[in-house]
Amino acid sequence: MSNHEPPQHLHLLESFEAGWDGLHLIYELEPADEIPETQFAQHLIIIALDDFRGSYTLNGRWQHIDYTKGDIGIFPASQPFPKAQVDREVPIIDLFVEKATLTGAAHEFVNPDQIELVPQLKLRDPLIEHMGLALLAELEAGGADSRLYAESMATALSVHLLRRYSSREQHFKHYTGGLPKYKLRQVVSYIHENLDQNLTLAELSAVVQMSPHYFASLFKQSTGLTPHQYVTKSRIEKAKQLLVRRDLTLVEICQEVGFESQSHFTRVFRQHTKTTPKIYRDRL
Repeated sequence: MSNHEPPQHLHLLESFEAGWDGLHLIYELEPADEIPETQFAQHLIIIALDDFRGSYTLNGRWQHIDYTKGDIGIFPASQPFPKAQVDREVPIIDLFVEKATLTGAAHEFVNPDQIELVPQLKLRDPLIEHMGLALLAELEAGGADSRLYAESMATALSVHLLRRYSSREQHFKHYTGGLPKYKLRQVVSYIHENLDQNLTLAELSAVVQMSPHYFASLFKQSTGLTPHQYVTKSRIEKAKQLLVRRDLTLVEICQEVGFESQSHFTRVFRQHTKTTPKIYRDRL
């Protein structure tokens, strides 16, 4: 009798080559077959992109759950993912949140050893669903350029998970007043001097010696923009200045303002200016 080979999971897109830090995404077609019990090193969030029936072995018995598009499961790293079965091939988004990302978002408020997520086999959470779809869209469009966006989203997602799905109620301080002016000047200056680099949230928050969550909250209060939005806006403004110069090619400008691919640069430039870099230059 031949051994039963587990079915292939078709990964339509994954974030590993994009260099994301603290959060990983796999967009896959889950085959209609059994999934063995697995221990993941990260917290796993599953977002259903279509309807299916999922079955899990819990306490030695099968439990059946009907999922519809947008339903979510949360499986903490502290517990094994149970043996499972899906009844049909279904597209899903898997979000893997590193344990350090979760504890990093919480370290200002609680003892990291006290952090424990409560498993959720099925729930509706429009914010998590939106985050998953937004991360997928950003990865599809931006590839390696999506790092700062993904890192910012990982921090926001971690805070949301701790607020809503932690075994202990977490009280997060609401920050007001924005960054002190000298710290805002410091970080803005750092951004403008390093627009050609692949900036990260950890790097920007380290400039002003704050945690990523604390920094991102105060930065948005000061500027009205998230760090990712501010960096993108600054890149487009610098690109406009460089397009005035005729000695630089579009490829060189793309690299000068920190985009890995010209197609992504063109897409983001068009979003902000309603035209392409080439047409913008031709009109000058």
